[in-house]
Amino acid sequence: MKKLVLSSIIILIGLTFIGRLSYLQLFRFSPDQILEDPAIKVVYDYPERGYIYDRNGELLVANQPAYDVMVIPREVEPLDTLEFCSLLGIDRDRFVSQLEKARVYSPRLPSVMVPQLSKEDYAGLQEKMRKYKGFYIEKRSLRDYRTKAAANVLGYISEVNEWDLQKNPYYEQGELTGRTGIEKQYEEILRGRKGVKVIQKDRFNREIGPYKDGALDTLPQPGTEIRITLDKQLQEYGERLMNGKRGGIVAIEPATGEVLALISGPTYDPALLVGRERSKNYSALHYDTISKPTWDRAILAQPSPGSPFKTLNALVALQEGVISPETTFRCYNGFYVGNKLRGCHCGGGLRTMNSGIYKSCNAYFAGTFRKFYDNFETTDAAMDVWEKHMRSFGLGDFLGYDLPTGARGRIPNKEYYDRVYGDGRWSSTYIISNSIGQGEVAATPIQLANMTAAIANRGWFYTPHLIKEVGGQSIDIPKFTEKHYTTIDPQHFEPVIRGMADVYEKGTAKWLRIPGVDIAGKTGTVENYTKIDGVRTQLTDHSIFVAFAPVDNPKIALAVYIEHGYYGARYAGHIASLLIEKYLKGEISRTDLEKRMLEKTLEHEYAKPYSGEEFEINEYVW
Repeated sequence: MKKLVLSSIIILIGLTFIGRLSYLQLFRFSPDQILEDPAIKVVYDYPERGYIYDRNGELLVANQPAYDVMVIPREVEPLDTLEFCSLLGIDRDRFVSQLEKARVYSPRLPSVMVPQLSKEDYAGLQEKMRKYKGFYIEKRSLRDYRTKAAANVLGYISEVNEWDLQKNPYYEQGELTGRTGIEKQYEEILRGRKGVKVIQKDRFNREIGPYKDGALDTLPQPGTEIRITLDKQLQEYGERLMNGKRGGIVAIEPATGEVLALISGPTYDPALLVGRERSKNYSALHYDTISKPTWDRAILAQPSPGSPFKTLNALVALQEGVISPETTFRCYNGFYVGNKLRGCHCGGGLRTMNSGIYKSCNAYFAGTFRKFYDNFETTDAAMDVWEKHMRSFGLGDFLGYDLPTGARGRIPNKEYYDRVYGDGRWSSTYIISNSIGQGEVAATPIQLANMTAAIANRGWFYTPHLIKEVGGQSIDIPKFTEKHYTTIDPQHFEPVIRGMADVYEKGTAKWLRIPGVDIAGKTGTVENYTKIDGVRTQLTDHSIFVAFAPVDNPKIALAVYIEHGYYGARYAGHIASLLIEKYLKGEISRTDLEKRMLEKTLEHEYAKPYSGEEFEINEYVW
């Protein structure tokens, strides 16, 4: 009996062990367990990232080979440190620091020791690597830019950081990821999927072949190529025109919402952020706090929109029935708020909507604004209606475009003014500057371009976007293919568009006409203030211009914003007309104007002591 009990216990224990081992091997096996086995080596095979093309199929971003020196700390044997550092082009302190960092990450897993060797460095190093146990070279793919433009749109790739590793288990130490722009937004499409080779080692730490005959090995899947909506030629031309200027330009195809150009000035060559000099170059660009080349003014700058905003106030007043196109207001070379005269440069006289737009009469729109507010029983009720109309054009919030950064702009509401002045203690005269696009309103260049596209379409727009095709297939992303309708009825757009067309025919931009092209536009001169030694000081105005063309079948709508660019038709207006002609006709007939814009800079303005400081302050001065 005792023998039977003892045998049963032994058999039960044996079956328990066998069952547990079988469960762990068959049901609880995880590839991650392999990484902890000292007899196993895992090597990743990295795919090429997907190519990026422009709307016309011109290549923007390809790939080039690069090589990382990797280290597995537990396998490192004593070596001639000085000789090895000399081969790698690093000093001993960096060698020690990188090795310790790799050891902290994992003694058994590979880490990057020196990233992104060139082909020349690799050729001189590969034959000598056998002398240095624990180190090996891994081939990677870096970006090869086929344009010097669009750095703010394309973005760049860089090594993953601790935050990336924590939030996404796909990545391992030393791998690369999209950090900004298109590279970040479409990272999962562009990166592909890395392959894995699992190698068995013997007790002498020698590689003896694939683990389980390669059953766990996988092949890399190359990244998918994409086509974006940018026009390479237009983008490059626009960046040339921004030479020596600060600001943002956005051009949109109204019929689709596709972004044709998205320009920030000053900018930089995207190739500067590739290779071993990337970190040094990025630091120089990022810490340039004066010109801010890494700060995308096209989607982050939030100036007052200026006179282009008058067109929206006209549309709102028409929609609410408080004026007709024939309604008149008299300009006294300005308009009065109480006993104070606010200036105007239209020349004075009786103004209709048409002349109010093409002469950019402040008094006309101040009168329109007041009449709109007087039409409601309370200021709060008027403000709610006004805010609703403005937001329907995509102002005052993120547009939803496919770049991973941006700014909201600002459309103030009644709660905002209640906080400033007190509930029920303000009226239209307190916020009259909003009638002419100054005051508390603020808009990014991409919002102004989208607003202009909505006017060009007579009341609707698609969300601006940059993706056009993925893997040769047209996009089917609902938020980019769904029409957004404004709160303004279509018939109210025609008189406003007629006034914008007359801006070119007989108004503030009459000398900017393009032969054979009908354009509708609006100039904007934005007052620019800052505080210097505690004193509110007026600086050189910002120049803003919006336009679309042709008037009856619009192919392009754009907004141009130039910091310290004087009046709207000067720098912004000139640049806008050149970009429109370039896109629609393919060549420039007004070569004298082109030469002037390519060569003339505003560096003398930016060199003044206040430059670089007033921008942030002025955005929120009212």
